[in-house]
Amino acid sequence: MFHAVMTVRFPMSASLSRRRTISCLLLALAAVAAAPLDRSASAQSGSTDEPVIAAAASLQFALEEIVAAFKAETGSSVKVSFGSSGNFARQIRQGAPYQVFLSADEQFVLDLARDGLTRDDGAIYAVGRIVIFAPHGSPLKPDAGLDGLAAALADGRITRFAIANLEHAPYGKAAEEALRHRRLWDSIRPRLVLGENISQAAQFAASANAQGGIIAYSLAVSPRVSALGTFALIPEQWHSPLRNRMVLLKSAGPVAERFHAYIQGPAARAIFRQFGYVMPGGAS
Repeated sequence: MFHAVMTVRFPMSASLSRRRTISCLLLALAAVAAAPLDRSASAQSGSTDEPVIAAAASLQFALEEIVAAFKAETGSSVKVSFGSSGNFARQIRQGAPYQVFLSADEQFVLDLARDGLTRDDGAIYAVGRIVIFAPHGSPLKPDAGLDGLAAALADGRITRFAIANLEHAPYGKAAEEALRHRRLWDSIRPRLVLGENISQAAQFAASANAQGGIIAYSLAVSPRVSALGTFALIPEQWHSPLRNRMVLLKSAGPVAERFHAYIQGPAARAIFRQFGYVMPGGAS
């Protein structure tokens, strides 16, 4: 497996205001894409009164609003650590003191539950989608059938294309499945740059150093990301369902329990819908 680190260089034609907008977004996404060890260390400072929630990076913008709403309604606070679901599952096995785990792939939760590291099997709280995204000025024109990507690959206009790491990021696996379905995997693989998680993939895709990428719908629909480019929703039949499952860990205290319940309530579900998630049972 291969990785890439990118330095953002803005084209001279880009306006100052646009460069500032891109810089602000990249800083926000870069904070989520920080090394997992930093997040594990921050979790050590958590307490029962202010539990640390391990959350998939695709939840970044939606969960910011949900956490604020939870605090306004209950008066309780939680800390959220964002990253790849696979890395969090590994950290939990190593004893990281998270109290709730919100995974973008339900299998990570089910595996932890099977090994006795959670209270139960958890619950599906949302289903994610993926999109093809291209920054303004890119030669790539996003469309649901990936026809534009196929044409751009054929004539050499795509040199860098971002997806999340396939080893531990569910959205990276979904991107690979979609590209294989469209028979583009072999031609695009040498041009891939891999984000450590889906937020870093979005950072790469929105920068001037890539022609685009496949990222989470929940990130693309955010005003902070959508202002920087265009995107198209990829058919859900092209990849395995991104069933987001959450679970209480053995160390969960009362505040974590209340937050876990709140995620399944109407206020949180309404926010999830705003960010493109499908609710359990198929209701959007």
